[in-house]
Amino acid sequence: MSVNGAIWFMFTSAQQGEVESCTRRKVKRLLSFQRYCHASRLLRGLVPHTPGSLHLLDDDYLGQAGHMLSKVSAWNFDIFLFDRLTNGNSLVTLMCHLFNVYGLIHHFQLDMVKLHRFLGMVQEDYHSQNPYHNAVHAADVTQAMYCYLKEPKLAGQLSPLDVFLGLMAAAAHDVDHPGVNQPFLIKTRHHLASLYQNTSVLESHHWRSTVGMLRESGLLSHLPADMSQDIEQQLGSLILATDISRQNEFLLTFREHLDNQDLDLQLASHRHFILQIALKCADVCNPCRVWELSRQWSERVCEEFYRQGDLEKKFDLEISPLCNQQADTVPAIQTGFISYIVEPLFEEWQRFTEPSLLSQTMMGHLHKNKARWSRLRFTHPTSESQMQPHVEEDPEPEGGGGGGGGGGGGHEEDVP
Repeated sequence: MSVNGAIWFMFTSAQQGEVESCTRRKVKRLLSFQRYCHASRLLRGLVPHTPGSLHLLDDDYLGQAGHMLSKVSAWNFDIFLFDRLTNGNSLVTLMCHLFNVYGLIHHFQLDMVKLHRFLGMVQEDYHSQNPYHNAVHAADVTQAMYCYLKEPKLAGQLSPLDVFLGLMAAAAHDVDHPGVNQPFLIKTRHHLASLYQNTSVLESHHWRSTVGMLRESGLLSHLPADMSQDIEQQLGSLILATDISRQNEFLLTFREHLDNQDLDLQLASHRHFILQIALKCADVCNPCRVWELSRQWSERVCEEFYRQGDLEKKFDLEISPLCNQQADTVPAIQTGFISYIVEPLFEEWQRFTEPSLLSQTMMGHLHKNKARWSRLRFTHPTSESQMQPHVEEDPEPEGGGGGGGGGGGGHEEDVP
């Protein structure tokens, strides 16, 4: 067996049935890593499951979760606690709540059974074994997106379709993430890298998986074909914007719009661009959170990096940037990530949303967290090579009305 073959034998050992049914899965589920394997276990009777199991909560816990949802716009919203209170169903519960808040179910005449089926599929397609890229991260990003949609500069300008797209893209932006980055998929010759020609591999997969679940659930089947197709395409545009290799492209365009003062939110194209920026901010905003939550996300994403590095080391592959646990410390990774990715983006977001209490709060946390990670670096000596994350060049006072988003992943598509 070749080295590449051995790597993927190890990496997908829990997904043995994939090869035999590859063609069928490509058609039915667009190359999902997770749901096919889960379904196979269900068919063998190894995992107890009932249709209502997502929502069988203890009354006390349900009450506490409901109380948290009443404060879902608070910047110190604890998504980890909320996930525990909902028995690991934070994404489904949060999305149903927000769809009700915005009246999206009535506006789009959505079938509740189909909506629950779709959201359950999305949540299930996230890999719970990933320390970072899991359904809790998706819920965190969704809650952050909700907070950004509530910004005064945006709230009055957005159409129901804008809100629908923003929340849906946030919930599904990392669906079926394998816990490794694009370079890893490319150098191990994974079929997704070949399928998407080594370009925005993970983001393309997240989008296509979302489209597959939309069609399988029939959530949009009652809408005119041209409308449902437009929704699918716009979801793709939003999810593909989270590719970190396009960071400079989006940042420069955003900065130019702000410098020229030519953003017109009456234009659908400009609102869509702001949704792209908002999703990018939500995806990497964990350094803007209170330290107790930000630190947890930082440790989780670095653990995911280190797992990839260990796998690369095991098979004598070059260890990817940020993935060497012996050389790349959490404080060094986070200091570089904040300096080169988060700060520049949120400085422009603050310019756009000004005056915004939420943006002031986020920037306050960002600067405090950066200083804290910088101090911690003195106890974790590192090399200069760790200072800057690898990014491809592209030719509320507390409670200030926001919601905590998950941070980026440092993995090509979203650095830590």
